[in-house]
Amino acid sequence: MSDTFSVTDKVVVITGAGQGIGRAFAKTFASGGAKVVIAERNAEKAREVEREIAAGNGHAIVVETDVADEGSVAHMAERVGQTFGRADVLINNAAMFSTLEMRPFDQIPLAEWEQVLRVNITGPFLCSRALVPLMRKNKWGRIINMASGAVTLGRPNYLHYIASKAALAGMSHSMARELGGDGITVNAILPGATFTEIPRKTVTVEQKQRIIAMQSIARPQVPEDLLGVVLFLASDASAFMTGQELTVDGGATHP
Repeated sequence: MSDTFSVTDKVVVITGAGQGIGRAFAKTFASGGAKVVIAERNAEKAREVEREIAAGNGHAIVVETDVADEGSVAHMAERVGQTFGRADVLINNAAMFSTLEMRPFDQIPLAEWEQVLRVNITGPFLCSRALVPLMRKNKWGRIINMASGAVTLGRPNYLHYIASKAALAGMSHSMARELGGDGITVNAILPGATFTEIPRKTVTVEQKQRIIAMQSIARPQVPEDLLGVVLFLASDASAFMTGQELTVDGGATHP
């Protein structure tokens, strides 16, 4: 049974792995014996995570990657292919969120709207398109898209973010149909409000308390709450699951 859930020797590409949820994912997969690719725009933060993984005797490489730039993503995929000869798991985690100001949708500047969609939905499209050929070679792959439970809630004042994450969930359904014959599964994780080391200026203490009050499990959600589901989706244990949305939010959206 343990082999079914194993990620040992899997090549796992994680975008935005220099901080927050992505950082937690990178360290967890490395501790599980995976070969981790830290695909991160901020090279300094990526190197820090690489050092943390090395200190735990894990294996990781850094590939400086801007998921919104086609050339940068192509370089990342080429580096993965040259280094490992394959890609087993892609976690589309990079996104714009913590730096966004809460504001009514009719006050969102067009440039900001387009930038959020470029990073949050075009980025996963580019990364998936670039790495699928490496998965097809072995007829095995896992694409895990990090959407958001805020889509289900219809959270106001983040319309560009909500729109991008709803699109990502929808993209997961369609990609699952296209890639099933190649032995590649595609699923989405919808986290609740996850509190990390990343500062969030727009979230007050009162707002945080209201978020927790919505949940069935009344405590702050942390990245560690997502580790079990992402490891499951990356392993053989989820081989017959694709095109699904798994909400992990402490029951905030529980009917």
